[in-house]
Amino acid sequence: MSIASQDSSGKKSSYLRIATEEAYQPKEIPGLYRKLIEEKTVNDPGFLSQWGYFLGNAEKMQKLAGRLVDIGEGRIRDMDSTGIARQILSIASPGVQIFDAATGTSLATTFNDELAEAIAKHPDRFSGLGAVAPQNPAAAAKELERCVTKLGMKGVIINSNTQGEYLDEPKFYDILAAAEALDVPIYLHPSTPPARMIGPLIEAGLEGAFYGFAVETSTHLLRMIMKGVFDRFPKLQVVAGHAGEGLPYWLWRFDHFQHNYQESNRFPHMPKLKRKVSEYVKENIPITTSGMFWEPVLLFCQQVVGIDRLMYSMDYPFQYSANEVKTVDNLPISDADKKKLYQTNAERVFKLS
Repeated sequence: MSIASQDSSGKKSSYLRIATEEAYQPKEIPGLYRKLIEEKTVNDPGFLSQWGYFLGNAEKMQKLAGRLVDIGEGRIRDMDSTGIARQILSIASPGVQIFDAATGTSLATTFNDELAEAIAKHPDRFSGLGAVAPQNPAAAAKELERCVTKLGMKGVIINSNTQGEYLDEPKFYDILAAAEALDVPIYLHPSTPPARMIGPLIEAGLEGAFYGFAVETSTHLLRMIMKGVFDRFPKLQVVAGHAGEGLPYWLWRFDHFQHNYQESNRFPHMPKLKRKVSEYVKENIPITTSGMFWEPVLLFCQQVVGIDRLMYSMDYPFQYSANEVKTVDNLPISDADKKKLYQTNAERVFKLS
């Protein structure tokens, strides 16, 4: 893996590049999604818009699907060409969360077994996050435990809201408790906003990666903070991609207004938090660079949350570009900090050996 120990100028570097939010898709998924759309068994405007577009665009879907389903030599060639030493693989959004509870639970088990088999063929290049179906929280907690203790997964991915429901709701506490007890992270990946949120976004074509993903996922994270999830589960780590889905930019304002919200009787149903909002973000929400390869943003995140809480991600294959690696290579930070960003932070958070 010599290419992974060089920077973009070809000089030897002291770090390996670990990419932490890299999507794959089981080969059965497009057909299952198409069936949901054709049989009109799902009434989710964001899913119908996004996957209706992908499945209706044969050329784009064929190119994207080829990279998504490949957990082997083709993917490794792409990694080598951009200097990526290891990918942490996770199922593409919305994964199994769009199905009914029984179907989603069954598919999660099957897909996790398949992912573990693929990783076992290239253990020096791939690690994985398990898929769970929060539609059945008890089963999801058990599958999380199986993924970690039996399959060697490094945590789980949850593609944000599950059919309009959020992880701050008590019905999902079993999942959060299992992640905390096992000391593994939940990667909270974006999904399209649910029906009750999506209206103004979808009207302007903003429901997906353009903006809606960040709006929906940052809302999810803030709900978890404000409704006391991290006071109940203080060691829980919930990873947020795309430079923290915008949260770092707002930290001062969150703290400024938190006192007004917490000390007034305006929201009597809300708990009194033990810490500042900014402290939960800095201590419970590691962030990744996925899809946000702009030097001012990356340096701002480093300044606000600290280099020890920032991890690299390419967001493969949706954003696959050697130029994005070069942006990180060329950041005006020390090699020691680049090693943290690229390698050692991910090794710590995901417990990579």
